[in-house]
Amino acid sequence: MRIDPIDLEPKQSLFRDYKNNYEKIADRFSFHPFEGATWESRFSRLKEQSYQREELADILKRMNDDWAAPEKTLENVEKLREEDSTVVIAGQQAGLLTGPLYSVHKIISVLQLAKEKENELHKPVIPVFWIAGEDHDFDEIHHVMMKKDDHMSKVTIDHVPETKASVSEIVMDKEKASEWLSDVFRMVKETEHTQDVYKEMERLLQESNTYSDFFAKVVYHLFPDEGLVLFDAHAPEVRKLESSYFTTMIEQNKEIAQGVYAVLQKNRQQGYEILLDSELEDAHLFYHRDGERILLMRDEEGRFRGKNNEVVLTKEELLQIAKQTPERLSNNVVTRPLMQESLFPVLAFIGGPGEINYWSALKPAFEAAGLCMPPVLPRLSFTLIDRKTGQDMEKFQIPPREAIAVGVSERKLNWISSMSAPPIRQLTEQVKMEIDRVHAPLRKKSESLGGDLKQLAEKNLEYLFNNIDFLDKRLHQSMEERYQKEMSQFDNINVTVHPGGGLQERMWSIVPWVNQYGVTLFQQMNRHHMSFQHDHYVVYL
Repeated sequence: MRIDPIDLEPKQSLFRDYKNNYEKIADRFSFHPFEGATWESRFSRLKEQSYQREELADILKRMNDDWAAPEKTLENVEKLREEDSTVVIAGQQAGLLTGPLYSVHKIISVLQLAKEKENELHKPVIPVFWIAGEDHDFDEIHHVMMKKDDHMSKVTIDHVPETKASVSEIVMDKEKASEWLSDVFRMVKETEHTQDVYKEMERLLQESNTYSDFFAKVVYHLFPDEGLVLFDAHAPEVRKLESSYFTTMIEQNKEIAQGVYAVLQKNRQQGYEILLDSELEDAHLFYHRDGERILLMRDEEGRFRGKNNEVVLTKEELLQIAKQTPERLSNNVVTRPLMQESLFPVLAFIGGPGEINYWSALKPAFEAAGLCMPPVLPRLSFTLIDRKTGQDMEKFQIPPREAIAVGVSERKLNWISSMSAPPIRQLTEQVKMEIDRVHAPLRKKSESLGGDLKQLAEKNLEYLFNNIDFLDKRLHQSMEERYQKEMSQFDNINVTVHPGGGLQERMWSIVPWVNQYGVTLFQQMNRHHMSFQHDHYVVYL
């Protein structure tokens, strides 16, 4: 395994400034992510805060015992009881088999930064991964993408929840889940690892009650020795711990919403992308009733109601719910970071480009809740390249950065065109130029005669060009058939490193990689030290 850093230009302008021109958006954050002084300063701020460490550690122990967590994880849970311990944290939904690769990349990022900062501060720094079990968008997690010929294909589990419930409340249909798992593994070639990986995933599936359970068990199977601590944010016992924090969010609800809205308007006026949907009347809290998760808003009278008036609560009623039955509440994308900060001594939060975009609007929300926003670091990003794909790229002399950033479709077209003498593209362009030259007197004469003849002549030229383009396309098709092997190699490069016109990590799942290289693959990646200064890493397998 070789891991090389490369620089990729971020597509989002806000994330680009965050990485390269931090001073332009420094007012949106509390700490510079890449300055050495940040960490001692943040650690000092955390020592001034108080946390329910004992209660949280007790919950984490019970939770992780249920998932048969590794011993190293349970040791780190105990360290959380120590007053000088902190955490590095990231989070994601409970995707099937961990979902897209970036979930695993986030975990590696947390492990890397926690180890790095523990060595620097000489204090316990615990890697924590927040499972967003409260999320109810089942369509986002009910599938994996698998390579099928020259494209990616969605393999979806045949399970439709009866209600719009949170993922941690959805009981898995074991029979359908098992059928789905079998379908997924039928899409990979048999290797020395296939049967072992498949049987282990089937075992973990059968031992799980919910999708969050399955996610946790798979993660611990991939990372058994790293001390990672998983946390299901939707566990009822967690809600009891959060009661007073919900109270603060309700009391300061208007200030939180106004602050976030104001920064979003500022971002919009400065030309930054707006990825967070937030309005002045948003309460940024969910209310749970009869298995449904209802997003609340504030009305003009200060009441909290569902968008379709499914529920109407006074502020006093909502405060009573927060105190007596907090399990009926949960956070949205704005208040979840506030709850995270309230529960854990967060040394740093790690997020992807989209998360950093919406965190840029959250500083006023932290301040309204009496909290300090933690340092926010961009997660590590990877592209895995297997030996065959690497050989294909070497054969055509394609730089990894180019293949990952823009794909190889243009190179494929140029290559097939160049295989004829003269090249097809050059030939068609020359023919078009010659037709244009020969046709010019006709256009000139038509213009002199007036009427609609000038337009007719131009249409005629366009018609001739279209015929040349049609012939050009057929010539390319003929050449592609002749060089079918090479065309397949180009297609393989594209679907492996630039699927769907984007990064590999946003589509590919862990399955083809653990099938080919075994479940220790991501542990092996994590053994390499990787700097957060770099945009992206290429992993040659």
